[in-house]
Amino acid sequence: MDTDAFAPPPGACDRLRPGLRRVLAPNPSPMTFRGTNSYILGEGRVAVIDPGPADPAHLAALLAVLDPGETIGHILVTHSHLDHSALARPLARATGAPVLAFGDSAAGQRTDLAALSGLGGGEGVDAGFVPDIRLGHGDRIAGDGWQIEALHTPGHMGNHLCLAWEDALFTGDHVMGWASSMVSPPDGDLAAFMASLDLLAGRPERVLFPGHGAPVADGPARIAELTAHRQMRAARISEALAAGPATAQALARAVYTDTPPALLPAATRNVLAHLIEMADKSLAEPEGQITATALWHRL
Repeated sequence: MDTDAFAPPPGACDRLRPGLRRVLAPNPSPMTFRGTNSYILGEGRVAVIDPGPADPAHLAALLAVLDPGETIGHILVTHSHLDHSALARPLARATGAPVLAFGDSAAGQRTDLAALSGLGGGEGVDAGFVPDIRLGHGDRIAGDGWQIEALHTPGHMGNHLCLAWEDALFTGDHVMGWASSMVSPPDGDLAAFMASLDLLAGRPERVLFPGHGAPVADGPARIAELTAHRQMRAARISEALAAGPATAQALARAVYTDTPPALLPAATRNVLAHLIEMADKSLAEPEGQITATALWHRL
């Protein structure tokens, strides 16, 4: 995929198809690509999907792209990382619209991992996020001329939702075209991530509208590609661990050989998620408690 071709100006309104607009937030970074995609669904009384970071300029841009007479009736959040959810409450105060999400930042999290000390994690989590309305798996929300179905897709984060609309899925950070997702325990859980990929693979929708980057025209192919990518990473981590005990950081350096040094900390978190999944399957174990710096052995 040509990632360089995706370069919309922040704050501008891109009409992607009838009933769907996108406004890019001005928060580019190695982890957010060009910035967070905020989607405006419908016409008249609309929904905003992933309002984005707490940036007054982005708040103004979201309100400015509304046509005369339009109002915001729903604010939907795929997950509570700050680049997706932090603007939800200011937008709710400005419009009176409720915030809808699976739950707060602890919702859906593995309790056994959350109870561990020394695990690290918590990158970019919106700790104070609380929705007005909680959406469960399969719940449907409707507005003027649109209806979406909430799909609980934990893995990148325990409270992650994808949203099904017509022939498309809003996939947040779970499936993106420009990169794979970071899975950082205890907020992230690789076993749940893979199960969520399987769930999406069984859906009829084909087009993906991710939280970062361009739309994905062939969603099933991208989901299959990401599944194979994770399986390949798991195999390489297992092979590297067969050479002898190693930490997640050492394994990341051995396995992510094409990754820029600045992204190795994120790669290390992904490796830790793989190691925890291996421990769940009795394929590896740490010396002592699972921590971010533990020495791991293959079983």
